[in-house]
Amino acid sequence: MKSTDYNDNVFINCPFDSAYKPLFDAIVFAVHDCGFVARCALEEGDASQVRIDKIYNIIEDCRYGIHDISRTELDEVSRLPRFNMPLELGIFLGAKRFGVEDQKRKKCLVMDKEQYRYQKFISDIAGQDIFVHNNNPEEIIRTVRDWLGTASGRRTIPGGGIIWGHYQDFLNDLPQLAQRFQLELADLEDFNNYIFVVAGWLSLYSISES
Repeated sequence: MKSTDYNDNVFINCPFDSAYKPLFDAIVFAVHDCGFVARCALEEGDASQVRIDKIYNIIEDCRYGIHDISRTELDEVSRLPRFNMPLELGIFLGAKRFGVEDQKRKKCLVMDKEQYRYQKFISDIAGQDIFVHNNNPEEIIRTVRDWLGTASGRRTIPGGGIIWGHYQDFLNDLPQLAQRFQLELADLEDFNNYIFVVAGWLSLYSISES
């Protein structure tokens, strides 16, 4: 059973480590500023549910998907690459190909950090438009905004430069925001806390602008 918010939900498939976090936070903010809802595996805390089942359920609930396949470096401990991002991209594409009517309406954005790099490690997706973000939060916000605007056909989405400006204001307000919502800055490492604060700030900003 799909969520009643299916057409607003955006599945985010990307690295969750500290090095990627500035990009992840920017993606989440852009998704919400565009009027959508960010979803990812970090939102689920049910230890009784198998992780892959959580991912299946979230993907089923999302019409849109943002997939960053840039993390291909070997793990420092295991000396093996991490395949979670390509796997989740494959699940999303499989749901679109073999799912029921609503699932076939899925659309996805695939990003990498360098042009044509993906051809060396996941050449099966050649022929799709792969967008490059150069590990730059501003570029990633503009890319996410432009893609969501095109994919959804919505004309009420602010421009990329406007959203980037909003994000700078949000970051400046973050210490006061955390205090307002009775959180510490460290609490914002939690995905659910972060999107709560993002949504709260956007709501307050909208009221102040009206």
